[in-house]
Amino acid sequence: MNRSPLRICVSVILLVISFGLAGADSARAKDNWTKINSKHFTLIGSASEKDIRQVANRLEQFRAVFGSLFPNIPLNSSVPTVVIVFKNDVAFRPYKANPEEAGYFQPGEDINYIALTAERASQAQPFRIMFHEYVHLLVNNSMGASVPLWFNEGLAEYYSTFDITSDERRIVLGNLIGSHVLSLRRNEFLPLRTLFAVDYKSPYYNEANQMNIFYAESWMFMHYLLQSDGQKHRSQLNRFVELLRAGVRADEAFPQAFQNSVEAVERDFRNYLQASKFVTEDVTFERKLDYGSELRATAISEADAHACLGDLLAHTNRFPEAEVELQQALQLNAESLPAHTALGLMRVRQGRMDDARLHLEKAIKGQPENYLLHYYYAYALSGLNLYEHRLVANYSAAAAAAMRQELDQVIALKPDYAGSYWLLGFVNLVRNEQIDESIDVLKQGAAVTSGNHRVLFMLAQLYMRKERFAEARQLLTPIAQTSTDADLRNQAALFANAITRAEEQRAEIRQKLKEDGPVGIADRSNVAPVAPTQEDPNAALAEALRTPRAGEQRVQGLLTAIDCNTKGVTFQVREGSRLWKFHSDNFERMSIATFTTGVGREIGCGPRKPENLVVLTFTPAPAAAKSDGEAKALEFVPQAFLLKP
Repeated sequence: MNRSPLRICVSVILLVISFGLAGADSARAKDNWTKINSKHFTLIGSASEKDIRQVANRLEQFRAVFGSLFPNIPLNSSVPTVVIVFKNDVAFRPYKANPEEAGYFQPGEDINYIALTAERASQAQPFRIMFHEYVHLLVNNSMGASVPLWFNEGLAEYYSTFDITSDERRIVLGNLIGSHVLSLRRNEFLPLRTLFAVDYKSPYYNEANQMNIFYAESWMFMHYLLQSDGQKHRSQLNRFVELLRAGVRADEAFPQAFQNSVEAVERDFRNYLQASKFVTEDVTFERKLDYGSELRATAISEADAHACLGDLLAHTNRFPEAEVELQQALQLNAESLPAHTALGLMRVRQGRMDDARLHLEKAIKGQPENYLLHYYYAYALSGLNLYEHRLVANYSAAAAAAMRQELDQVIALKPDYAGSYWLLGFVNLVRNEQIDESIDVLKQGAAVTSGNHRVLFMLAQLYMRKERFAEARQLLTPIAQTSTDADLRNQAALFANAITRAEEQRAEIRQKLKEDGPVGIADRSNVAPVAPTQEDPNAALAEALRTPRAGEQRVQGLLTAIDCNTKGVTFQVREGSRLWKFHSDNFERMSIATFTTGVGREIGCGPRKPENLVVLTFTPAPAAAKSDGEAKALEFVPQAFLLKP
């Protein structure tokens, strides 16, 4: 289980930024801080260089061993992993979320943090939770979000017991976890189909009295797949992952990969449990797993140490304490790039976008190749907020161009960074520009980000704007079922349901209109119905529009704005030189349909840019009313359409 990950983390890849904790007095930063770069990690700490090197070596060893299980899958991460190694528990204590923890892993969408103390590492074994969470990181980044929960948690628990002997040649995996063994003895066995059906909404994942058996059985089932029958299931497990990455559903991939039914595998698994002949995986390498020669160490200034401490605090939303550290960094060095970077990103988190841009501009001048700085500068221009939903009605052409320029740089510098794709899609969705081009870019982004759910969700919205509803729903359905982000799950489910309702509503309206007859004909007995032809597309569309009910009228014009307030919604429609204003209590009380591309079903409040041609059906208001009538239906039509009397 992830350790309380932030919904949207804001940080920096800057190699000299991150990582200590404040909350204690600022004199802590006066310790000698060292930075060590390994191939896959950046380590910074107040511990001795020897201790930091040992931690770096252990993490690289773990990554190499885990990678050997899936040799054909690149273990990529689009964001850096930074490790903070404190010299002792006293130095570490002010920065712990839990006073008893020996270390923690904080995943994020822009940076991943590991924090621990060298002093207690051998006693409290902080590596177990870190190995567990690091497996999640590698699985999610390299295998995609389609991996089922039992696989993700089972593999993470299995590898959390990783250990290596002092000669750095023999590794041990698969040690028994006492709490899991106890849960399996005390609780009723979950049928595999029940285990496989557990998702992020399930009680087995969220309720304390049920989650223990889920974790225990997921761990033991992975133990069975990796160790039983002379490890013959390992190749099948690899095949299972390959099928998932190819887009095959888990319930279809399992029997294909394991060449057996779920029930048959379950019988064998039960026998494995009952026999209680569990073995560990013990592998001795010919050579030492020693990465010491690859490590490079440098010293960090006191100012940069303060910046690192402040950046870490900002990641855990401890803004007042972070502010103290970052201001201290600037007092020591007013040009500190790590300090300006951390302050810029913290201001984004705080919603102080003007201040954020000032710091980010200074940081970008010194680090033009830092993709995260370009991304968050674009975000600071967007008017969005990381912690609340905001309606963005429009962007000026200049603002949109500036954001696109920054995001194009991000994609060029870091093609697998997911944030740049969804923000670019959002800008173009708001402007209703470059929709087709955005779809192509986001499809490429989805491929290089292993199907990142935020990228796929934005791609679905672009499909909806083009009224490619089937493709949108195909993307939204798995997000609604498997995303680890509860907000994203809910939004995807709402969008998928909205697509279904819209399609059903359109079909019903068209069917009813066919039964009622062509628009504008009050008495069908005197007029022969005219079938629309290719030469008369206007008539075909007129037939599909909603028929005015008794007392209703229609107007065709340009929808210029939608004003929203506590009294309801007002639609402004310009017909020639006249500006009509129609009221409605809310969107739900109206019939809304689209008969043209470039509009979609997502209608927000504010000016319409570009303005849309619509047919609005209404009931006239009394003479003294402030509006021209009550809106009943809003239908978007092509520019060439002409509503005939």
